[in-house]
Amino acid sequence: MDDTDPGGAFGRGFWALAPLWLGVVPFGLAYAVTARAAGLSLLETQALSALVFAGSAQFSAVGLIAVGAAGFEIVLTTLLLNVRHLLYGLSLGRVFRLTRRQRPAAAFFLTDEAFGVAAGAKERSFAFLMGIELSLFMMWNLATLSGFLLGATIPDPAELGVDLIFPLAFLALLVPLVRTRVELLIAVGAGALAFGLQQSLPGGLPILFTGIAGSLLGAFLTRGTPADPTIDLDEATREVA
Repeated sequence: MDDTDPGGAFGRGFWALAPLWLGVVPFGLAYAVTARAAGLSLLETQALSALVFAGSAQFSAVGLIAVGAAGFEIVLTTLLLNVRHLLYGLSLGRVFRLTRRQRPAAAFFLTDEAFGVAAGAKERSFAFLMGIELSLFMMWNLATLSGFLLGATIPDPAELGVDLIFPLAFLALLVPLVRTRVELLIAVGAGALAFGLQQSLPGGLPILFTGIAGSLLGAFLTRGTPADPTIDLDEATREVA
């Protein structure tokens, strides 16, 4: 699908992500409370949400700041937690044919949730993708601001059961994407590996290792498979130009 209707495509992408707001907002609030308790100012707390824009990395960063960790340790930890986004970008790059000017913006705002929604959608325009990504960016930053201002009155999301929303939402996004036995095998194998790793590894490392293992398994099982015929190469060429 091309960008002949960018306004409408942006709106469709924006609202496609909206069901995940219920899971995003409580954790944005919790992050802000954690950052405030670690001694960060409102400006510093908000800057992390605007410039880093990665929940797990932000939680890890403020935790390390609170214990007086060195700057190098903080940067390295957040970098490792976000390496999985390279896999997301490579995957979306196969179906979202973006120009060189569009790629930096799409990469900066890319998150787990945005990838899940975009991967399961049929629309493939840049405006649609940005609608998805900016929908989450807006809510995450609003939640950060609200959480800092409200302070300790924010309850723990886990106590409210909100922590179940993300896995259930991603499961709902995954099911329509599993169409073959190979895809089912990869999904089940990756899920089992992630469950096992999260028992022993911290932060986002289970996601990183599972993403790499799942990608390698998928590449091995689908070697020799022809490219997806549903991708219009002529249209892709026009969009990249």
